[in-house]
Amino acid sequence: EVMTSLTPGQMVVKIVNEELERTLGEAGRLELGRQSPTIIMLVGLQGAGKTTMAAKLALHLRRGGSRPLLVAADTYRPAAIDQLQTLGKQLDIPVYSEGTTSRPPDICANGVKQAKATGATVVILDTAGRLNIDEMMMDEIKAIKTRVQPIETLLVADAMTGQQAVRVATDFNNAVNITGLILTKIDGDARGGAAISMREVTGVPIKFLGTGEKLSAIEVFHPDRLANRILGMGDVLTLIERAQQELDQEEAQRAGKRLMEGEFNLDDFLSQMQQMKKLGPIAQLLEMVPGINKMAKDVDLSGAEGELKRVEAIIQSMTAEERRNPKIIKASRKRRIAKGSGTSVQDVNVLLKQFREMQEMMRNFKRGGRRSALNNLFSGRM
Repeated sequence: EVMTSLTPGQMVVKIVNEELERTLGEAGRLELGRQSPTIIMLVGLQGAGKTTMAAKLALHLRRGGSRPLLVAADTYRPAAIDQLQTLGKQLDIPVYSEGTTSRPPDICANGVKQAKATGATVVILDTAGRLNIDEMMMDEIKAIKTRVQPIETLLVADAMTGQQAVRVATDFNNAVNITGLILTKIDGDARGGAAISMREVTGVPIKFLGTGEKLSAIEVFHPDRLANRILGMGDVLTLIERAQQELDQEEAQRAGKRLMEGEFNLDDFLSQMQQMKKLGPIAQLLEMVPGINKMAKDVDLSGAEGELKRVEAIIQSMTAEERRNPKIIKASRKRRIAKGSGTSVQDVNVLLKQFREMQEMMRNFKRGGRRSALNNLFSGRM
């Protein structure tokens, strides 16, 4: 009965969606626990985001209960070692390094020894990348693989490079038998062509997607969700998971209670804005919501990001007392706030007016005037 109610267009989308899911394959899972410690080697060309992905993967695994150790094995690019150490310090994840004088296979072997000595359960090897694939690069990776026997050899590839990514995947797979793919910059690959092609030519599963610049912007690959994104059908499940992972649930409940009780102040407003920023750019979030994602493509959202930054700057230029009680903000305080935030007095006035209207609407809700509050909201008087 459901099938007969579908239009021809809906049937085509359904068939294409199912075929995409089949082509993308099963959701890949890391082989954790079969090796002690679990050794994961990351390989790929320079510029694919391999070093950053090593840190992202370490953070993801730590959130899952693992104790990761990062190993800086790129001795050809000193900046890569510095970058990994900086990221490790930022995430409070240990990094093993011997600088640029030791041989990469020795560094990796010593890194595994260090992991065993310190109780790390996962070792992530950040190997050297090159601008192009060459014999020396492949020989070195083969030597590392022979020496430490990683259970996972993951190719980190830039999804934006299209057919080049497919050739890279084929070459690496032929040389070192990769066990999985990690696609970076997938947020910029609107059609997901690289994901489909690389999965098809290598036959190995896609295990993770890099979806942004933040260190938390890594997702476990789900074929149905990527298929939905490719077809413009949104990805609500990933959005929910991201919210559960990034947002402080207790803080959100506390703020919600204060909002409904009419006690919501600018401190609460700033806190909620900063929490929402953790989820990613507005355009990327809207892309995950069915229906809204199609409308969002026709709207320039660059101004919205700028407006949020302006509001945040204004509130941060207020004193603690002013944020708790905006009623005390008169002309001289407005001038000081505008100067401190690099905005105008008019911008400050607009923010305060919008905040007062929001408070009034919530008071109407509290008093039981829900219908009146909604009428005001949708009539444009809010």
